[in-house]
Amino acid sequence: MVKMSAVYQGEKHCEITHEPSGSHIGTDAPKDNNGKGELFSPTDLVGAATGSCMLTVMAIAAEKDGVQLKGSRVTVEKEMTINPRRISKLTVVLHLPQSVPHDYRKKLEGIALTCPVKLSLHPDIQMPIVFHYDI
Repeated sequence: MVKMSAVYQGEKHCEITHEPSGSHIGTDAPKDNNGKGELFSPTDLVGAATGSCMLTVMAIAAEKDGVQLKGSRVTVEKEMTINPRRISKLTVVLHLPQSVPHDYRKKLEGIALTCPVKLSLHPDIQMPIVFHYDI
């Protein structure tokens, strides 16, 4: 179990603390929902968590298998619906090294597609995922 806490700072800002490490993240409401968009919104963090989770679980497996993923990157574009306000779509684009062996790529992609964050999200969220081996 991991404990996190948040304190409302005013002006729609929260400070979130990851209790085991003591690290902090700030959030703000987005501009289209009465905020200033000065920091990640809570739903932005969902998108960021999805992309970073995919990279992390792929890196764990690749390291065990002696495959180098350093320098890999991901972009996530989040789309919202208005009524109800929720995430409707996360478009994920992963950029991975060209040096990843061709016969290993499907394994790596399967690992990304079953990352814990993705598996925790509601199935109504559209999630197109593209893998590019171009770095």
